[in-house]
Amino acid sequence: MKIVTYNVNGIKARLERLVEYLTEQQPDVVCLQELKSSDETFPEAAIRDAGYGAVWHGQKGFNGVAVLARGQDPVERQRGLEGEPEDEHSRYLECEVDGLVVASIYLPNGNPQPGPKFDYKLRWIDRLRTRAQVLLDSEVPAVLAGDYNVIPNDDDTFSVSAMASDALMQPESRQGYRALVAQGWTDALRSRHPRGGVWTFWDYQAGAWQRDAGFRIDHLLLSPAMADRLQDANVDKAYRGREKASDHAPTWVQLS
Repeated sequence: MKIVTYNVNGIKARLERLVEYLTEQQPDVVCLQELKSSDETFPEAAIRDAGYGAVWHGQKGFNGVAVLARGQDPVERQRGLEGEPEDEHSRYLECEVDGLVVASIYLPNGNPQPGPKFDYKLRWIDRLRTRAQVLLDSEVPAVLAGDYNVIPNDDDTFSVSAMASDALMQPESRQGYRALVAQGWTDALRSRHPRGGVWTFWDYQAGAWQRDAGFRIDHLLLSPAMADRLQDANVDKAYRGREKASDHAPTWVQLS
């Protein structure tokens, strides 16, 4: 089973690239982020034509998450996180596919920091951790996949100094992510590449792709039952170099 997380940076703008990826790689489950599409304008027909069922939680112009499953429709379990009833951002979608619980996560960026956006980011991580603990306590096989907007370690970025003031790398952001993992989750990509140096994102600016000036912010966290089934995890980096590509590359885990 191949499970992918992919921030598409606008599903309508990247639809050709997404369908291309689905057709070429045939992943079993795909978690999408940053759809930038309302529920009404989500391109369901094109996704189904590619052989995938879908559940989505859209928002016009920004945010938005979806879960795709090859040859079937995912079963929705929860959209959004509890804790802030006034929070209308489309950032969390939890589904079940063949008995596996998969959550597509688009954690807030948090810039500029300090400020209200950074405070929201930290609260959101706390709310995610609360939900993650519920999943662990229920002992369901689960994968939390998405764009976490957190660079966990110094060796997860091309330049510590360049990112030092960014919300993605602040001590509070890292502590929130580490506290989540410490509940009992396995960072799949980190477990397969313990020395770091694996990027999932390259900015459009300053020739970042050409210079390989990237960092790792897309993560797949595995519950204990899924960690036991881990075979491999990596990044389909070449897709970042294609025409009109997202600034993220598809990031995946292979499970037995």
